[in-house]
Amino acid sequence: MSIDLRSDTVTRPSEAMREAARDAPVGDDVYGDDPTVNELEAAAAELVGMEAALYVPTGTMGNQIAARVHTDRGQEILVDEQAHIYKWELGGLAQLSGLQVRTVAAGDAAVPTPQQIQDGYVEQSLHEAGTGLVAVENTHNARGGVAVSPETIDAAADAAHELGVPVHLDGARLFNACVALDVDPARMTRAVDSVMFCLSKGLGAPVGSILAGSSEYVERARRVRKLFGGGMRQAGIIAAPGLRALDNVERLADDHENAARLAAGLDDIDGLSAPEPDTNIVQVFSDEAGLSATSFVERCEDAGVLGGAHGDHLTRFCTHLDVSRADVDDAVERIEAAIEGSSQTSGSR
Repeated sequence: MSIDLRSDTVTRPSEAMREAARDAPVGDDVYGDDPTVNELEAAAAELVGMEAALYVPTGTMGNQIAARVHTDRGQEILVDEQAHIYKWELGGLAQLSGLQVRTVAAGDAAVPTPQQIQDGYVEQSLHEAGTGLVAVENTHNARGGVAVSPETIDAAADAAHELGVPVHLDGARLFNACVALDVDPARMTRAVDSVMFCLSKGLGAPVGSILAGSSEYVERARRVRKLFGGGMRQAGIIAAPGLRALDNVERLADDHENAARLAAGLDDIDGLSAPEPDTNIVQVFSDEAGLSATSFVERCEDAGVLGGAHGDHLTRFCTHLDVSRADVDDAVERIEAAIEGSSQTSGSR
């Protein structure tokens, strides 16, 4: 059987989640009548210290709704050049909200510095639409699951607010950052105007994400959700597992421990380099083994370990609740055998 480390989105709902879905009281959520969705939204808002929350089908929809509500068409959104909302959401900022994107190189910090925000800011004028939003990400997916401190988020948000610009936090894996840094979620989001977090990644729900902010903001977001095709009817059936998922926050520490163990094991393999991760995302570099990421992923797949190529020589593995410590050790052994096979093959040519 393959060990699936492609993403923490591949988790399967627990029996408790399946039972909750079966037994959930439901109504028409577009009319605000689904009691399970209402319960989830209230619990989620309280958890991240916001006035209100909105249940959406996906994290991408949550981010795109956030951008649409915060901005006017033609404005600029300022983001890190590796931000998910910019790189991996099909140009939704342009297609759905008519936004221009201005990128900065946040580097290892993962979040633009106050100086970068000040330098990247465009004041609205007769000729320029101006900066309408700053978006930050925590944890930062493309930068290896980096857990960004609340102080770093605060500094970026304060710089944006001094310029009159709102801030959205793409917190798809927000709770991974909170657990890694031992920070309360409401503290992590204290300085931002809106936050999106996923229920369907490390928390293990089969579907769904949350967008939270002020009550007025969420009411506007509800209308945009309908515009984007996200108005759901008896959604309590999928919201109920989401409520159960909120109980899985603390166990994310297990994923982090497994990720650190995986990285250490892979880093010991000749030809591979795997820096110690902050959270549950492991980045592996295979250039010294003479393997492109695509070739490395193929060899891993042949050995029964699934991952994803994220650069010329960069592969990503994610630990999650369906992966045990024993699975991690097994994965390292399988990958080591695959790499040794690669070396022997190269040496025979």
